[in-house]
Amino acid sequence: MQRSGGGKTRRSKRRAQAAVPADLQVFLQALREISVTERTLATNERHQLRNAGAEAAEHGVPLSQLIEQHLTRTWRSWTTLPGVESADNAEAVKKVGEAVFRAAEDAVSELTKGNEETQRWTMRTEESLRREFIDDLLAGRDVGQLAERAERYGLRLAGQNVVAAAWAPEPFVTSGTATTNVQAAMSLRFSSRHVLVAAREGLLVCVVPHDLGGAPEEFARQVGEVVGRNARWRVGVGQPQSGPGGAARSFEQARNALDLADRLDLGERFVKAADLLVYQVLLRDSAALGELVTAVLEPLRGARGGAERLVETLGVYFASGRVTTATAKALGVGVRTVTYRLDRVRELTGYRADDPAQAFTLQVAVLGARLLAWPQRKSAP
Repeated sequence: MQRSGGGKTRRSKRRAQAAVPADLQVFLQALREISVTERTLATNERHQLRNAGAEAAEHGVPLSQLIEQHLTRTWRSWTTLPGVESADNAEAVKKVGEAVFRAAEDAVSELTKGNEETQRWTMRTEESLRREFIDDLLAGRDVGQLAERAERYGLRLAGQNVVAAAWAPEPFVTSGTATTNVQAAMSLRFSSRHVLVAAREGLLVCVVPHDLGGAPEEFARQVGEVVGRNARWRVGVGQPQSGPGGAARSFEQARNALDLADRLDLGERFVKAADLLVYQVLLRDSAALGELVTAVLEPLRGARGGAERLVETLGVYFASGRVTTATAKALGVGVRTVTYRLDRVRELTGYRADDPAQAFTLQVAVLGARLLAWPQRKSAP
Protein backbone atom coordinates (compact mmCIF):
# COMPACT_ATOMS: atom_id res chain seq x y z
CA MET A 1 0.00 0.00 0.00
CA GLN A 2 2.82 2.40 0.86
CA ARG A 3 4.58 1.58 -2.37
CA SER A 4 1.41 2.36 -4.32
CA GLY A 5 0.96 5.72 -2.57
CA GLY A 6 4.59 6.65 -3.25
CA GLY A 7 4.12 5.77 -6.91
CA LYS A 8 1.14 8.10 -7.11
CA THR A 9 3.16 10.90 -5.54
CA ARG A 10 6.03 10.41 -8.00
CA ARG A 11 3.61 10.35 -10.94
CA SER A 12 1.99 13.58 -9.70
CA LYS A 13 5.40 15.24 -9.50
CA ARG A 14 6.31 14.07 -12.99
CA ARG A 15 3.03 15.44 -14.37
CA ALA A 16 3.63 18.76 -12.62
CA GLN A 17 7.17 18.96 -13.95
CA ALA A 18 5.98 18.18 -17.45
CA ALA A 19 3.49 21.03 -17.14
CA VAL A 20 6.25 23.61 -16.56
CA PRO A 21 6.24 25.82 -19.68
CA ALA A 22 8.87 25.13 -22.32
CA ASP A 23 9.44 28.89 -22.60
CA LEU A 24 11.76 28.58 -19.60
CA GLN A 25 14.28 27.17 -22.08
CA VAL A 26 14.44 30.68 -23.53
CA PHE A 27 15.94 31.90 -20.29
CA LEU A 28 18.55 29.13 -20.22
CA GLN A 29 19.62 30.05 -23.74
CA ALA A 30 19.81 33.73 -22.79
CA LEU A 31 21.78 32.83 -19.68
CA ARG A 32 24.60 31.38 -21.79
CA GLU A 33 25.02 34.73 -23.56
CA ILE A 34 24.56 36.72 -20.32
CA SER A 35 27.42 34.76 -18.69
CA VAL A 36 29.73 36.08 -21.41
CA THR A 37 28.42 39.60 -22.07
CA GLU A 38 27.05 40.29 -18.57
CA ARG A 39 24.03 42.03 -20.13
CA THR A 40 20.54 42.19 -18.65
CA LEU A 41 17.47 40.40 -19.98
CA ALA A 42 16.22 41.74 -23.30
CA THR A 43 12.63 42.97 -23.75
CA ASN A 44 11.61 39.98 -25.85
CA GLU A 45 13.10 37.60 -23.28
CA ARG A 46 11.18 39.29 -20.49
CA HIS A 47 8.02 39.01 -22.58
CA GLN A 48 8.56 35.28 -23.14
CA LEU A 49 9.18 34.70 -19.44
CA ARG A 50 5.96 36.54 -18.59
CA ASN A 51 4.15 34.31 -21.08
CA ALA A 52 5.70 31.28 -19.37
CA GLY A 53 4.27 32.45 -16.04
CA ALA A 54 0.85 32.93 -17.63
CA GLU A 55 0.98 29.49 -19.27
CA ALA A 56 1.82 27.89 -15.95
CA ALA A 57 -1.21 29.54 -14.34
CA GLU A 58 -3.45 28.28 -17.17
CA HIS A 59 -2.24 24.73 -16.55
CA GLY A 60 -2.70 24.98 -12.80
CA VAL A 61 1.01 24.91 -11.96
CA PRO A 62 1.54 26.64 -8.57
CA LEU A 63 3.76 29.72 -8.69
CA SER A 64 6.07 28.27 -6.02
CA GLN A 65 6.64 25.17 -8.13
CA LEU A 66 7.27 27.26 -11.23
CA ILE A 67 9.92 29.32 -9.44
CA GLU A 68 11.46 26.18 -7.95
CA GLN A 69 11.81 24.67 -11.42
CA HIS A 70 13.29 27.91 -12.75
CA LEU A 71 15.90 28.16 -10.00
CA THR A 72 16.75 24.46 -10.22
CA ARG A 73 17.43 24.75 -13.93
CA THR A 74 19.47 27.89 -13.33
CA TRP A 75 21.89 26.42 -10.79
CA ARG A 76 22.21 23.17 -12.73
CA SER A 77 23.31 25.12 -15.80
CA TRP A 78 25.93 27.09 -13.87
CA THR A 79 28.93 24.86 -14.52
CA THR A 80 28.15 24.60 -18.26
CA LEU A 81 27.81 28.34 -18.90
CA PRO A 82 30.44 29.62 -21.36
CA GLY A 83 31.30 32.59 -19.14
CA VAL A 84 31.98 30.31 -16.17
CA GLU A 85 34.08 27.87 -18.20
CA SER A 86 36.22 30.68 -19.61
CA ALA A 87 36.70 32.57 -16.32
CA ASP A 88 40.37 32.35 -15.32
CA ASN A 89 40.22 33.96 -11.86
CA ALA A 90 37.90 34.54 -8.92
CA GLU A 91 37.09 38.13 -9.93
CA ALA A 92 35.89 36.98 -13.33
CA VAL A 93 33.70 34.28 -11.74
CA LYS A 94 32.29 36.92 -9.40
CA LYS A 95 31.25 39.16 -12.30
CA VAL A 96 29.63 36.25 -14.13
CA GLY A 97 27.78 35.28 -10.94
CA GLU A 98 26.47 38.81 -10.45
CA ALA A 99 25.14 38.95 -14.00
CA VAL A 100 23.58 35.46 -13.80
CA PHE A 101 21.94 36.04 -10.40
CA ARG A 102 20.60 39.42 -11.54
CA ALA A 103 19.10 37.78 -14.61
CA ALA A 104 17.65 34.96 -12.51
CA GLU A 105 16.04 37.51 -10.17
CA ASP A 106 14.58 39.47 -13.09
CA ALA A 107 13.27 36.23 -14.56
CA VAL A 108 11.47 35.38 -11.31
CA SER A 109 9.87 38.83 -11.38
CA GLU A 110 8.59 38.32 -14.95
CA LEU A 111 7.34 34.80 -14.23
CA THR A 112 5.48 36.10 -11.18
CA LYS A 113 3.91 38.98 -13.09
CA GLY A 114 2.66 36.72 -15.86
CA ASN A 115 1.34 34.16 -13.39
CA GLU A 116 -0.44 36.69 -11.17
CA GLU A 117 -1.94 38.63 -14.09
CA THR A 118 -3.44 35.43 -15.46
CA GLN A 119 -4.68 34.41 -12.01
CA ARG A 120 -6.41 37.78 -11.60
CA TRP A 121 -7.93 37.55 -15.06
CA THR A 122 -9.16 34.03 -14.33
CA MET A 123 -10.68 35.14 -11.03
CA ARG A 124 -12.41 38.13 -12.65
CA THR A 125 -13.76 35.91 -15.42
CA GLU A 126 -14.95 33.30 -12.92
CA GLU A 127 -16.61 35.97 -10.77
CA SER A 128 -18.31 37.47 -13.83
CA LEU A 129 -19.66 34.06 -14.86
CA ARG A 130 -20.78 33.43 -11.30
CA ARG A 131 -22.67 36.74 -11.09
CA GLU A 132 -24.27 36.09 -14.47
CA PHE A 133 -25.38 32.64 -13.33
CA ILE A 134 -26.86 33.98 -10.08
CA ASP A 135 -28.71 36.73 -11.96
CA ASP A 136 -30.20 34.18 -14.37
CA LEU A 137 -30.97 31.78 -11.51
CA LEU A 138 -32.86 34.36 -9.44
CA ALA A 139 -34.64 35.82 -12.46
CA GLY A 140 -35.56 32.41 -13.90
CA ARG A 141 -33.84 33.17 -17.21
CA ASP A 142 -32.21 30.63 -19.53
CA VAL A 143 -34.01 27.86 -17.65
CA GLY A 144 -32.96 25.20 -20.15
CA GLN A 145 -29.25 25.73 -19.39
CA LEU A 146 -29.46 26.51 -15.68
CA ALA A 147 -29.16 22.91 -14.48
CA GLU A 148 -25.97 22.33 -16.45
CA ARG A 149 -24.44 25.60 -15.29
CA ALA A 150 -25.48 24.93 -11.67
CA GLU A 151 -23.24 21.86 -11.47
CA ARG A 152 -20.24 24.17 -11.68
CA TYR A 153 -21.26 25.69 -8.34
CA GLY A 154 -22.34 22.51 -6.57
CA LEU A 155 -26.09 23.19 -6.82
CA ARG A 156 -28.54 20.46 -7.77
CA LEU A 157 -31.57 22.18 -9.21
CA ALA A 158 -33.48 18.90 -9.21
CA GLY A 159 -33.24 19.01 -5.42
CA GLN A 160 -34.73 21.67 -3.18
CA ASN A 161 -32.94 24.97 -2.70
CA VAL A 162 -33.68 27.89 -0.41
CA VAL A 163 -33.03 31.59 -0.95
CA ALA A 164 -32.46 34.05 1.88
CA ALA A 165 -32.39 37.80 1.24
CA ALA A 166 -30.97 40.43 3.60
CA TRP A 167 -32.03 44.07 3.75
CA ALA A 168 -30.19 46.95 5.39
CA PRO A 169 -30.59 50.76 5.15
CA GLU A 170 -27.42 50.97 3.05
CA PRO A 171 -27.93 48.85 -0.09
CA PHE A 172 -25.60 45.93 -0.62
CA VAL A 173 -23.38 46.19 -3.71
CA THR A 174 -21.37 43.57 -5.57
CA SER A 175 -17.91 44.81 -4.63
CA GLY A 176 -18.86 46.12 -1.19
CA THR A 177 -17.05 45.12 1.97
CA ALA A 178 -20.19 43.69 3.55
CA THR A 179 -20.91 41.50 0.54
CA THR A 180 -17.33 40.26 0.35
CA ASN A 181 -17.12 39.49 4.08
CA VAL A 182 -20.39 37.56 4.23
CA GLN A 183 -19.50 35.62 1.07
CA ALA A 184 -16.10 34.68 2.51
CA ALA A 185 -17.55 33.66 5.87
CA MET A 186 -20.28 31.50 4.31
CA SER A 187 -17.79 29.85 1.93
CA LEU A 188 -15.47 29.09 4.83
CA ARG A 189 -18.30 27.65 6.91
CA PHE A 190 -20.13 25.61 4.27
CA SER A 191 -17.80 25.42 1.20
CA SER A 192 -18.11 27.74 -1.77
CA ARG A 193 -19.41 24.85 -3.89
CA HIS A 194 -22.63 24.71 -1.91
CA VAL A 195 -23.35 28.34 -1.08
CA LEU A 196 -23.88 31.24 -3.47
CA VAL A 197 -23.85 34.78 -2.05
CA ALA A 198 -24.32 37.86 -4.20
CA ALA A 199 -25.75 41.38 -4.12
CA ARG A 200 -28.92 41.85 -6.16
CA GLU A 201 -31.29 44.82 -6.31
CA GLY A 202 -29.74 46.28 -3.15
CA LEU A 203 -30.30 43.05 -1.21
CA LEU A 204 -27.70 40.48 -0.19
CA VAL A 205 -28.90 37.11 -1.45
CA CYS A 206 -27.84 33.63 -0.38
CA VAL A 207 -28.78 30.46 -2.27
CA VAL A 208 -28.25 27.15 -0.45
CA PRO A 209 -29.47 23.55 -0.70
CA HIS A 210 -32.43 22.90 1.61
CA ASP A 211 -30.60 20.04 3.34
CA LEU A 212 -27.64 22.25 4.30
CA GLY A 213 -28.77 22.61 7.89
CA GLY A 214 -28.45 25.98 9.59
CA ALA A 215 -27.24 27.83 6.47
CA PRO A 216 -29.98 30.54 6.39
CA GLU A 217 -29.55 31.15 10.12
CA GLU A 218 -25.77 31.41 9.73
CA PHE A 219 -26.27 33.80 6.82
CA ALA A 220 -28.43 36.02 9.05
CA ARG A 221 -25.78 35.88 11.79
CA GLN A 222 -23.06 36.96 9.36
CA VAL A 223 -25.22 39.80 8.06
CA GLY A 224 -25.64 40.99 11.63
CA GLU A 225 -21.88 40.86 12.11
CA VAL A 226 -21.05 43.02 9.08
CA VAL A 227 -23.97 45.46 9.34
CA GLY A 228 -23.86 45.78 13.12
CA ARG A 229 -26.12 44.07 15.61
CA ASN A 230 -27.54 47.40 16.80
CA ALA A 231 -28.22 48.60 13.25
CA ARG A 232 -31.44 48.04 11.32
CA TRP A 233 -31.38 44.92 9.18
CA ARG A 234 -33.59 41.94 8.42
CA VAL A 235 -33.32 38.61 6.61
CA GLY A 236 -36.25 37.04 4.77
CA VAL A 237 -36.23 33.36 3.85
CA GLY A 238 -38.25 31.82 1.03
CA GLN A 239 -39.67 28.32 1.07
CA PRO A 240 -37.70 25.34 -0.33
CA GLN A 241 -38.28 25.05 -4.07
CA SER A 242 -37.03 22.59 -6.68
CA GLY A 243 -36.42 22.74 -10.42
CA PRO A 244 -34.66 25.33 -12.60
CA GLY A 245 -37.17 28.01 -11.63
CA GLY A 246 -37.23 27.07 -7.95
CA ALA A 247 -34.61 29.59 -6.83
CA ALA A 248 -36.48 32.41 -8.54
CA ARG A 249 -39.69 31.46 -6.72
CA SER A 250 -37.91 31.17 -3.37
CA PHE A 251 -36.23 34.55 -3.94
CA GLU A 252 -39.59 36.17 -4.67
CA GLN A 253 -40.97 34.70 -1.44
CA ALA A 254 -37.96 35.99 0.51
CA ARG A 255 -38.51 39.50 -0.87
CA ASN A 256 -42.22 39.33 -0.06
CA ALA A 257 -41.37 38.25 3.48
CA LEU A 258 -39.14 41.31 3.87
CA ASP A 259 -41.88 43.56 2.48
CA LEU A 260 -44.56 42.13 4.77
CA ALA A 261 -42.30 42.32 7.81
CA ASP A 262 -41.69 45.99 7.03
CA ARG A 263 -45.40 46.74 6.53
CA LEU A 264 -46.32 44.96 9.75
CA ASP A 265 -43.38 46.54 11.57
CA LEU A 266 -42.32 43.17 12.92
CA GLY A 267 -39.53 43.14 15.46
CA GLU A 268 -38.01 39.89 14.23
CA ARG A 269 -34.66 40.04 12.41
CA PHE A 270 -35.24 36.64 10.79
CA VAL A 271 -38.58 36.10 9.03
CA LYS A 272 -39.72 33.06 7.07
CA ALA A 273 -42.16 33.26 4.19
CA ALA A 274 -43.91 30.15 5.53
CA ASP A 275 -44.74 31.97 8.77
CA LEU A 276 -46.35 34.88 6.91
CA LEU A 277 -48.67 32.91 4.64
CA VAL A 278 -51.78 34.20 6.42
CA TYR A 279 -50.85 37.75 5.42
CA GLN A 280 -50.29 36.64 1.85
CA VAL A 281 -53.79 35.18 1.85
CA LEU A 282 -55.20 38.49 3.07
CA LEU A 283 -53.37 40.43 0.36
CA ARG A 284 -54.52 38.18 -2.47
CA ASP A 285 -57.83 40.05 -2.41
CA SER A 286 -56.66 43.50 -1.41
CA ALA A 287 -59.90 45.05 -2.66
CA ALA A 288 -62.01 42.98 -0.25
CA LEU A 289 -59.49 43.61 2.51
CA GLY A 290 -59.72 47.34 1.85
CA GLU A 291 -63.51 47.20 2.07
CA LEU A 292 -63.26 45.42 5.43
CA VAL A 293 -60.82 48.01 6.79
CA THR A 294 -63.02 50.87 5.65
CA ALA A 295 -66.23 49.33 6.95
CA VAL A 296 -64.82 48.48 10.38
CA LEU A 297 -62.20 51.11 11.13
CA GLU A 298 -63.21 54.22 9.16
CA PRO A 299 -65.27 55.58 12.11
CA LEU A 300 -62.06 55.78 14.14
CA ARG A 301 -61.00 58.79 12.08
CA GLY A 302 -63.52 60.75 14.13
CA ALA A 303 -61.65 60.14 17.37
CA ARG A 304 -59.77 62.99 18.99
CA GLY A 305 -56.20 62.77 17.67
CA GLY A 306 -57.21 60.54 14.75
CA ALA A 307 -57.35 56.79 14.26
CA GLU A 308 -53.68 55.85 14.54
CA ARG A 309 -53.45 55.70 18.33
CA LEU A 310 -56.54 53.52 18.61
CA VAL A 311 -55.39 51.18 15.81
CA GLU A 312 -51.98 50.86 17.49
CA THR A 313 -53.63 50.03 20.81
CA LEU A 314 -55.78 47.36 19.16
CA GLY A 315 -52.74 45.83 17.46
CA VAL A 316 -50.77 45.59 20.72
CA TYR A 317 -53.87 44.34 22.58
CA PHE A 318 -54.32 41.42 20.18
CA ALA A 319 -50.58 40.69 20.08
CA SER A 320 -50.50 40.45 23.90
CA GLY A 321 -53.30 37.90 23.99
CA ARG A 322 -55.99 40.49 24.82
CA VAL A 323 -54.49 41.22 28.24
CA THR A 324 -54.90 44.87 29.20
CA THR A 325 -52.03 44.93 31.71
CA ALA A 326 -49.57 43.53 29.13
CA THR A 327 -50.91 46.00 26.56
CA ALA A 328 -50.43 48.92 28.93
CA LYS A 329 -46.85 47.83 29.69
CA ALA A 330 -45.99 47.46 26.01
CA LEU A 331 -47.43 50.90 25.18
CA GLY A 332 -45.96 52.57 28.24
CA VAL A 333 -49.35 53.85 29.47
CA GLY A 334 -51.68 53.04 32.33
CA VAL A 335 -54.24 50.25 32.32
CA ARG A 336 -57.07 52.79 32.58
CA THR A 337 -55.80 54.46 29.39
CA VAL A 338 -55.96 51.16 27.52
CA THR A 339 -59.47 50.48 28.84
CA TYR A 340 -60.58 53.96 27.79
CA ARG A 341 -59.23 53.50 24.27
CA LEU A 342 -60.92 50.10 23.86
CA ASP A 343 -64.18 51.67 25.02
CA ARG A 344 -63.77 54.41 22.40
CA VAL A 345 -63.28 51.74 19.72
CA ARG A 346 -66.53 50.10 20.82
CA GLU A 347 -68.38 53.44 20.84
CA LEU A 348 -67.17 54.47 17.37
CA THR A 349 -67.21 51.12 15.53
CA GLY A 350 -69.73 49.04 17.44
CA TYR A 351 -67.16 46.23 17.85
CA ARG A 352 -66.05 44.97 21.26
CA ALA A 353 -62.40 43.91 21.47
CA ASP A 354 -63.15 41.58 24.37
CA ASP A 355 -65.87 39.68 22.54
CA PRO A 356 -64.36 36.63 20.74
CA ALA A 357 -66.53 36.86 17.61
CA GLN A 358 -66.27 40.64 17.25
CA ALA A 359 -62.59 40.63 18.23
CA PHE A 360 -61.76 38.38 15.26
CA THR A 361 -63.26 40.90 12.83
CA LEU A 362 -61.43 43.74 14.54
CA GLN A 363 -58.11 41.86 14.51
CA VAL A 364 -58.32 41.04 10.79
CA ALA A 365 -59.23 44.67 10.09
CA VAL A 366 -56.24 45.88 12.12
CA LEU A 367 -53.91 43.50 10.24
CA GLY A 368 -55.38 44.75 6.97
CA ALA A 369 -54.83 48.35 8.07
CA ARG A 370 -51.15 47.65 8.67
CA LEU A 371 -50.77 45.83 5.36
CA LEU A 372 -52.51 48.63 3.45
CA ALA A 373 -50.84 51.49 5.36
CA TRP A 374 -54.15 52.71 6.72
CA PRO A 375 -55.01 55.29 8.12
CA GLN A 376 -52.07 57.14 6.50
CA ARG A 377 -53.91 56.67 3.20
CA LYS A 378 -57.11 58.63 2.78
CA SER A 379 -59.03 55.41 2.32
CA ALA A 380 -58.20 51.77 1.81
CA PRO A 381 -57.94 50.65 -1.85
